[in-house]
Amino acid sequence: MGLNLVTTAVSQAIGQVFDPTFRMVLFKGVGLAIAVLAALIYILGLVFGGFVDGPTALPLIGAVDFSSLLSWAGIISGVVLSVFLMVPVASLMSSFFLDDVAQAVEDKHYPNVQPARNTPFGEQLKDTLGFFGVLIAANITAFLISLILIPFAPVIFALTNGFLLGREYFQLVAMRHTGRAGAKSLRRKHFLTIWTLGTIMAIPLVVPIANLFVPILGAAAFTHLFHMLNQGQNA
Repeated sequence: MGLNLVTTAVSQAIGQVFDPTFRMVLFKGVGLAIAVLAALIYILGLVFGGFVDGPTALPLIGAVDFSSLLSWAGIISGVVLSVFLMVPVASLMSSFFLDDVAQAVEDKHYPNVQPARNTPFGEQLKDTLGFFGVLIAANITAFLISLILIPFAPVIFALTNGFLLGREYFQLVAMRHTGRAGAKSLRRKHFLTIWTLGTIMAIPLVVPIANLFVPILGAAAFTHLFHMLNQGQNA
């Protein structure tokens, strides 16, 4: 039964992927990520360039402007970092708008449910940043374990991120209707089903471009899963 719910949730989420709200969340997330990374590049350029004040006289060579050289080194370092940080930062930015995705799903598929509770921005920010920190720490740990168990690295990656994605996304979606305690109780009761859907959502994380859609599809799929599980519990 759990697998049927998971496949239904995924198929319905994919079926709504061209919803205007989904596109808007994607554009906002990627746009903010680009702005954040551009600021990072600019700051690194200033910081690196600030190590040296003006040209430095070198024997046989003359004056060399190390400040400009270091500034360019900082800019290039920022560009390289941006390549690796684009996906996690875009995911972080998109997560601030996941209420919009969940609401779009509910408006189309669950119009008769009680209105969702508005999550205060401070609470949303705390949960999102906490999840981002746990996600980074868990992936570093999984990477170190993968160095020892190299053949199992893809499985370790999928299961680790699947567990984390399932835990976070289901919690965020469910607490809109049941509060934090209710969401936690429902999550514990159906943790295997939630972990399965989270693992399916984690697989596209390794696919460029497609991984930018993971926060949106995850929010949509877990919205479907929450309502199916919650209706089953209340039936």
